[in-house]
Amino acid sequence: MAGKPIVPAGSGPERQESAGGKKRKRNPTPEWEFQQSLAACSREGDLDGALALYGGTKLRLNAYHFNTLLHVCSNALGSSEERSPAFVAAAVEEAFRIFERMVASGIPPSESTITSLARIAAADGVEGGNRAFELVKDMGERYGVSARLRTYDPALFAFCKDAENAEKAYSVEQHMVSMGIMPEEAELASLLKVSSEAGRDDKVYEYLHKLRRFARSVSPSTAETVKRWFESDCAAKIGREAWDADRVKDAVSINGGGWHGDGWLGKGRWRVQRSDIGLGGCCSFCGQRLACVDLDRTETENFAESVASLAMTREAKSTFSDFQEWLNGHDDYDVVVDGANIGYYHQNFAEGGFCLPQVQVVVNELLEHSHAKKPLIILHNKRVLSLMENSCNRELLEGWNAQGVLYATPNGSNDDWYWIYASVRLKCLLLTNDEMRDHIFELLGQSFFTRWKERHQVRYTFVKGHPKLELPRPYTPVIQEMENGSWHIPVRAADDQGKDQKLEGWLCITREGLPLDDVRAALGDDGPSAENTPLSE
Repeated sequence: MAGKPIVPAGSGPERQESAGGKKRKRNPTPEWEFQQSLAACSREGDLDGALALYGGTKLRLNAYHFNTLLHVCSNALGSSEERSPAFVAAAVEEAFRIFERMVASGIPPSESTITSLARIAAADGVEGGNRAFELVKDMGERYGVSARLRTYDPALFAFCKDAENAEKAYSVEQHMVSMGIMPEEAELASLLKVSSEAGRDDKVYEYLHKLRRFARSVSPSTAETVKRWFESDCAAKIGREAWDADRVKDAVSINGGGWHGDGWLGKGRWRVQRSDIGLGGCCSFCGQRLACVDLDRTETENFAESVASLAMTREAKSTFSDFQEWLNGHDDYDVVVDGANIGYYHQNFAEGGFCLPQVQVVVNELLEHSHAKKPLIILHNKRVLSLMENSCNRELLEGWNAQGVLYATPNGSNDDWYWIYASVRLKCLLLTNDEMRDHIFELLGQSFFTRWKERHQVRYTFVKGHPKLELPRPYTPVIQEMENGSWHIPVRAADDQGKDQKLEGWLCITREGLPLDDVRAALGDDGPSAENTPLSE
C-alpha cells in the first residue's frame, strides 16, 4: 500500500524571538493552514473536503500537497463504502487532472504517486484496469520510475474479478515477471481463482506450481480457492488416464523431490480432505509419504559453481582448485563436518579451548543415528598441527587421516569455503551450528540457500554432557505434487501472515478412483493424525 506522503521539513508556523528572549508564534501562513487542513482531510478520509481545498486555493502546490490529494482519492475509492458509478467516474477524472497539473508544474511523480493513481484508475472497472496497466507500463520510460509489486496490483486485481478478463490478467503478470518482479500469494491466489472460473486448467496448473515455488504454504482463503477448483466439473474432466510412471519418477528426482511438473495425472472427480502429516511424513488420510524436498539438479550445480567461483576470488586459486580435484576422486562421503564449529562449542571459559574429543563424540553420534556412514571432517591445517602436539589428539587425528576422513585446509585459507562447497558438491549432510549469516554467505545471494540448509544441515547440542542431534525433518512442509497426480497443500493458521509458517493442517487432494487402503496400511506408527473431515466442515 502506498505510504502516506511525508510532511516537508519546516512546514509549521515560524517562530521569532520576542524582546524578552521568549519565542512567540507568528500568525500561521496560508501555506501552513492549507497543509494542516489537507492533512486533516487525509486523516479523516474526507475526499469532498480535500477536493474543495484544492479547488479553492491559489497557492503554488508542492509534491506533498499533490501526493496527499491523490492519497485521499485512492483511499476513498478503495474503501468498502458503496459509491455510485457516476461518483467514481467523476472522482477518477478529477484525480487524473490533479496528476496532470502536478506533472505540468515540473514535479516528478514517485512510485508511490503512480501506485496511488493506478488504484484510483482501477476503481473504474475494466477500463480503469486498462488505464492502470498503461500507467505502469509507461512509468519507467516517461517518468524514470521503477515499479514495485504493489504498482501492478490494481490492474491485476481489477482483471481477476471477471473470467472474461483472464487474458488481461495474464498479460499483467507476464509484464511484471519480465521486469524482475515476482508475484506473491495474494496475486497468485487471484490468478488461480480467475483461471479456475475461466476453465483454464493449464493456467491453474501453472499457478499452483508458482504457489509451490513462492509461497510454500497457503492462507485459509487461498485454500478455499484451491478447493473450489478441485471440486469443479472442469477439474474432474482434465488429466491423462495413462502416463509413463518411470518418466514421472525421473522428473521428481531431477526436480529435487516434491513435484514432477508433467501435467494433470488421472481422471475423474477429486477428493479434497483435511489431513495432518505424521512425524515421519505420511498423510493421515491417504497414507502417501511426502518428500524431503531438495534443490533441483540445475540449482545444485549453480550453487556449487557460485561457491567455487567466490572461493577462488578470495582464496589462493591453486589451493582451492586442488581441493576440488581431490574431492572429485573422493566423493563417497555422507556428511561434511565443520570441525572448528564443534571443537569450540561452549568453550568460552577460562580453561576452554578447542576440544577435539567433542568433535569425535558428535560425529560418532551422527553415524550411529543416521544413514551417514562416512564423514569428511574439515579442520584448518594450522589447527591440526597445534593439536598434534598432544599425544591423545595425535592418535585420534592420525586415525582419521588413515581412514581418509580428515581434510586439512591450507594455511591462510578460510575453511568455511571448503565445508560449504564439499557439502553442496557431494549433496550430503552438513554437521554445523553455523547459521551461515555472515558476509561470505550473503555474497551467494541465492534464494534457494535457505531451502538447501533446511534439507542438509544437521545441528547439535549437549545435554548433560551427551550430544543431541537435530537432523533435517524427514519431509518438507511445502506444497507437494505426488507421483500419482495427488496434491498435498499446507494451510497456515488464520492469524499467521506467512512469516512463521504456523500450520493449522493440510489439504489432501486425490482422485476418487485411487485406492486408499494399501497406502493407509503402510502408514503404521508414522505419527499423530487428525480426524478426517471434509474441508467445508
